[in-house]
Amino acid sequence: MALIETSRTSAYSRDPRIVRSTAPSTLGSLQAVGFFPAGAEIYAQGERSDSHYKIEFGAVRVYRLLADGRRQISAFHFAGEVFGFEADAIHHFFAEAICATNIRVLRTSSRQNELSGELLSMALQSLVRAQEHLLVLGRQNAMERVAAFLTEMSERQDDLGNIELPMSRMDIADYLGLTIETVSRVFSRLRQQGVIRLTGLRTVEVMKWQALQHMID
Repeated sequence: MALIETSRTSAYSRDPRIVRSTAPSTLGSLQAVGFFPAGAEIYAQGERSDSHYKIEFGAVRVYRLLADGRRQISAFHFAGEVFGFEADAIHHFFAEAICATNIRVLRTSSRQNELSGELLSMALQSLVRAQEHLLVLGRQNAMERVAAFLTEMSERQDDLGNIELPMSRMDIADYLGLTIETVSRVFSRLRQQGVIRLTGLRTVEVMKWQALQHMID
């Protein structure tokens, strides 16, 4: 495993210290393993897209910078998930490591080749999440957005108890189209109502699932 120290490390071959593997894979023809510290860039908007990325551990945020300089996060990805799907050969978003993250870079043998069944399934999962996220952004109530976010994170972690949130409150705000102050107020209100309990800096325990679900029904 190679440690990539630069804060701007994107693309499969950008750093020669990345460990390459030619082990067979149904996801791609050539693989590389890279370690990305918190805040490290995995790829940038406008760069060539000839790979997919599978997270072995850690978390990633995918975002775009708007014309006025604001950041809009479109997705979070966690261990076991694949990201970097594009309709053409160019990345349309940035991707950064949220925390210490290990990624397996999957080089496709040809952009024209059909997706394997496994990769197609992962791409469709990403599409479904993107559609559900649009529905969340369509909600007018900040409480509803945060409740939907916590529900999504719990479902993706297969845990109806503690929810690990590696991202910052600012990340959550940029994901939900809210201000960080609004996100903090909603978390505080949910805690005061006994719906959630903050068991750590980045850990939330849901105490009243029915109440949380009622907010998004």
